[in-house]
Amino acid sequence: MNSSQIKHFDYIFTGTGLASLMTVYKMVLSGKFSDKSILLLDQDSKKTNDRTWCFWEKEDSIWNPIISKKWDLALFANKNFKRDLQLKPYTYNKINGLDFYNFVFDAISNQPNITFLNEKVTDINELETHVFVGTEQNRYTCNYLFNSIYTKAFAESQTKYPVLQQHFVGWFVKSESEVFNPEEVIFMDFSVEQKGNTRFMYVLPTSKTEALVEYTLFSEKLLPTEEYENEIQIYLQKLGTHQFEIIEKEQGSIPMTSYPFWKKNTKRVLNIGTAGGWTKASTGYTFKNSDKKSSELIKFLSDNSSPKIPESFSMKAFHKKSRFWFYDLLLLDILYRHNELGRSIFSSLFKKGNPQLIFKFLDEETNLFEDLQVILKCPKLPFIKALFRVLFS
Repeated sequence: MNSSQIKHFDYIFTGTGLASLMTVYKMVLSGKFSDKSILLLDQDSKKTNDRTWCFWEKEDSIWNPIISKKWDLALFANKNFKRDLQLKPYTYNKINGLDFYNFVFDAISNQPNITFLNEKVTDINELETHVFVGTEQNRYTCNYLFNSIYTKAFAESQTKYPVLQQHFVGWFVKSESEVFNPEEVIFMDFSVEQKGNTRFMYVLPTSKTEALVEYTLFSEKLLPTEEYENEIQIYLQKLGTHQFEIIEKEQGSIPMTSYPFWKKNTKRVLNIGTAGGWTKASTGYTFKNSDKKSSELIKFLSDNSSPKIPESFSMKAFHKKSRFWFYDLLLLDILYRHNELGRSIFSSLFKKGNPQLIFKFLDEETNLFEDLQVILKCPKLPFIKALFRVLFS
């Protein structure tokens, strides 16, 4: 194929996961990018319900039409205590992956300037004046590229920044007996055996007989699938259900790291989503963080989309590091070295802590005084040791 046949776009998105689709959807809503040609490339056609996203929110957002369930109550538990967390003014919200994909694709399918192609990206090469993108079928160029294809080796081939995984297997179950409370999400139940790790059950009940039940770990190594599933079965029996139907299964592994992915950003290439460090490192929560980051990205692009973009403009300028990145780094350092401490850290936080303040802190919206109120609920010694390690290593 010669260069005259290579199709050029203003923006290309390599990978169409959460971050890319949020950003493109907000481009449409803003009305400021209708003159820009946009290409989305992904080998996955986004036609399956491959994941579930949850987030907490004070007010209705643009995603409200696709929220399938909301909760005002959450349960935190371990072997020694249980606490019902009153979430108001927050609600805990659930969105099914397929509902999200359909919602965004419905909106962008009517935009003549946006093209989605079901092609696997094989090559990205940044040149002085443009970015070249190769797929298994075609070749493209663009002015600026947004990459959400996560390269595992970047984070895992270094030792400075610990890399854990939030890994889980979930069953959507329908029980013969009424064992679930549809008004309360089980946020973290640490009553399960820890086995030297940070392990908990996470339950999203949609009725008295239906729920998504996930066995979740914050640790370095994944388990054989049957180990997750055995634990789910044991937990369901403890809840009082022996007869149930598995409607659907899901599993995943989300990297938890403070590795500075943004250092891979260049003049014309911006890494977004997990590939850009948009996942909240200390919790693995992605939806809310991506929602905020995509809005910041729209503003950044709008502020720099005059007819003549300055020669000095660079995608590197998008990232801003905050103190919350450092807090996450300390927690991950502790959990990487002493993975068994997770239960005591989270239990200390939720036993007497103000749930609204904790959620505000996890959303990175607290001031310094509020940060201290949350941090001082945690065990002091592990964090002091981690602070010294991080500062003086």
